[in-house]
Amino acid sequence: MRNDTHDPGLQSWVSSANAAGCDFPIQNLPFGVFSPPAAADWRIGVAIGSAVLDLRAAVGRGVFSGLAWQALCEDSLNAYMALGPAQWSQVRAELSQGLRAGGAGQRHLEPCLMAQAAVRLRLPARIGDYSDFFTSIHHATRVGQLLRPESPLLPNYKWLPIAYHGRASSVVVSGTPVARPCGQIASRGATEPGFGPSQRLDYELELAAYVGPGNALGSAVPIAQAEQHVFGLCLLNDWSARDIQAWEYQPLGPFLAKSFATSVSPWIVSLEALEPYRCPWSRPTGDPRPLPYLDEPSLAERGAIDIRLGVWLHTRRLREEGRAAVLLSQSNYRDAYWCLAQMVAHQTVSGCNLCPGDLLATGTQSGPSREEGGCLLELTQGGKHPIVLPNGEERRFLEDGDQVTLGAWCEGPGAARIGFGSCVGSVLAARGP
Repeated sequence: MRNDTHDPGLQSWVSSANAAGCDFPIQNLPFGVFSPPAAADWRIGVAIGSAVLDLRAAVGRGVFSGLAWQALCEDSLNAYMALGPAQWSQVRAELSQGLRAGGAGQRHLEPCLMAQAAVRLRLPARIGDYSDFFTSIHHATRVGQLLRPESPLLPNYKWLPIAYHGRASSVVVSGTPVARPCGQIASRGATEPGFGPSQRLDYELELAAYVGPGNALGSAVPIAQAEQHVFGLCLLNDWSARDIQAWEYQPLGPFLAKSFATSVSPWIVSLEALEPYRCPWSRPTGDPRPLPYLDEPSLAERGAIDIRLGVWLHTRRLREEGRAAVLLSQSNYRDAYWCLAQMVAHQTVSGCNLCPGDLLATGTQSGPSREEGGCLLELTQGGKHPIVLPNGEERRFLEDGDQVTLGAWCEGPGAARIGFGSCVGSVLAARGP
């Protein structure tokens, strides 16, 4: 619940954290893993304004101590993620106190700061497993209309959070280039497939949850406790080769069309930081009530989160002309049909064991209107209606040299703005076999 770390009036002695529109004010304090300039080692840091606070250095100076702080001296967040909400909340409170304007923290912590622009960032945790859900009914319906106009939603959609197991080895941090994948492609009406680079490469605008404490194999996580197993959220781009996917997905679902790269933003925003943006979760009248293992009274009050999402495209030609990236669409995570707690509860109900650092993605987040589509497949209606950019270029799907940027932020009266940073990826030409 809310506490003094959420006070919108808090200011930091790190002046950049107090700037209007800042993603990382003192009310946020997201975690990541970075390498300092001219150094080969990796360490855990917290983003504050345009700076990163080196937690290993802070512990070494005696500013912080204890079990949780020792876990924060490692080179990944997995051990810290495993400690659970009580320890996370305590660390957040201590960080908030140390970074507040007017406190004694500045003298001790200022030497532990460095500019984010000067450091390298990598995946914040070792990701053992990765599942991608399908939680936006608006996305599911519009994609279904392209494939099955007479019955867009499959019969199970309103009964369970559909997901597939992704490829954890190809999850990459923001900024990593993405090579266009090759695979089997069957043209419409063809009797046999051909082979070559995907011509229908797409992005998907998603969020993802990092798992905190895991659960034992064979034991399910009750939905009332599900969010105690979530460390925090990041942005995720589930790059998709739509033409490869169309040929391979039946009967077992996505495979090579989604295993060549999945990009994530480097900073993890805690659920506690997002507390002021909790909002009611509900179902449309007439839809089935979730089964008991997916239902819990508190969901109606605070099961959803008001997170605004956006995607920008910067083509090679736009960059050469000195033009800005183009906003393609915006949506909001509060419109998801299945919420975060339901994703965790369903993933574990069969006895599947989650581990610290596992990644659970939300699936493409689209809004009620067609303009709020979270991918090009939706925005162009399967490539039938291209997007026309301000310089006259058209896009049905992504071309080599295109750069896609995802963004997310929470903003509203009575609370500080909480940002996620960005998730960036550029498309390279296919390398081929």
